[in-house]
Amino acid sequence: MSEGKIINDPVFGFIKVPDGILMDIVNHPLMQRLRHIKQVGLASVVYPGAQHTRFQHSLGAYHLMSEAVLSLTQKGIFIFDSEAEAVKAAILMHDIGHGPYSHVLEHTLMDGISHEDVSLMMMEQINQEMGGGLNLALSIFKNDYPKRFLHQLISSQLDMDRLDYLRRDCFYTGVTEGNIGSARIIKMLNVVDDHLVVDSKGIYSIENYLTSRRLMYWQVYLHKTTVATEKMLVNLLLRAKQLMLQGKSLFATPSLRYFLCHQVDAAFFGSHPEALDHYSRLDDTDIHCSIKEWANDDDKVLSLLATNLIRRRPFKVEVYEEPIDEARIDELERDLMRATGTSREEVKFLYQVCPIAKDMYDVNDDHITILYKDGSMKDIAEASEILNVSLLSKKIRKYFLCYHKI
Repeated sequence: MSEGKIINDPVFGFIKVPDGILMDIVNHPLMQRLRHIKQVGLASVVYPGAQHTRFQHSLGAYHLMSEAVLSLTQKGIFIFDSEAEAVKAAILMHDIGHGPYSHVLEHTLMDGISHEDVSLMMMEQINQEMGGGLNLALSIFKNDYPKRFLHQLISSQLDMDRLDYLRRDCFYTGVTEGNIGSARIIKMLNVVDDHLVVDSKGIYSIENYLTSRRLMYWQVYLHKTTVATEKMLVNLLLRAKQLMLQGKSLFATPSLRYFLCHQVDAAFFGSHPEALDHYSRLDDTDIHCSIKEWANDDDKVLSLLATNLIRRRPFKVEVYEEPIDEARIDELERDLMRATGTSREEVKFLYQVCPIAKDMYDVNDDHITILYKDGSMKDIAEASEILNVSLLSKKIRKYFLCYHKI
């Protein structure tokens, strides 16, 4: 009898997935779909090596969860076998609802629906197919299970999701400054009063983790060229949607066409069962093949944006510390209309104003608590000698003005 599969992961080495529910999840079409969705969206425009997928990330997070469960049980934290399997199943599926190019679709072709909402819908669908075999995993995922620390392993400021994507994204982008000691952090995890804590010996690893996370956000995820390219794709999809709703015939795969031809919000998604089916068929390929066709379209704006994406001509970016003055935007619109021959309505698709804010540590979220040998505990913001509360919790805010190069 087979005992499961061994998967060779370039970041963590051999990952074992046992037969049963966990292997069934890995083999499920909704999970396999993640093979065709890039983990970091359009970051490959800046970092060519960033071609890894949501599927790889999900396997990596599963591996780290397995290590965390083993480490906690070795410290005397009692976790039933059924709970261990359920929390591993939950982390395997935590990103199952992501759309093409990560977050692009949920901000353009749908309104008021997050990938977390879709993930839960897909998990419930798989659970029905498995005859309720994922009831416990769903309970932990939704934070309804009495052992709250299990949910923290899935979603908190120190969860297995973040520990994997930081390590993995560093590996594939080559930004080694953002590397973290995930193995060390997991070995330092503990549980006190049903709350995940970190043994004091791990404080330096946590400091490095928080610093690395901040670096990765501004150097990779929010790199100005990555943001500019993503905004260009957003505008392209919005233009395509506008044209389709006006009756223009555009090339699109059937599932992409569904979202281009309907105003999809939370109420629509909930009342149209086929919406989830169409969503589950979408991946990066649908968007990419459509972009190639739109580059030859007779609509000036659609063709311009699609051609620029294909030829790697991202929007130009101006970064401001303060909100952008309306006079600057009016001036930009006039310049763009004059240079491209577009109308006042059309020119709106040739630029975007996007305020971006990111903090290093959210003091209002689940705290990262340090446990000392005498049993006392402190928040990392108080315990750290090199990081202070004001620095940790300060939201860095930048204002990006992204526009077509004239």
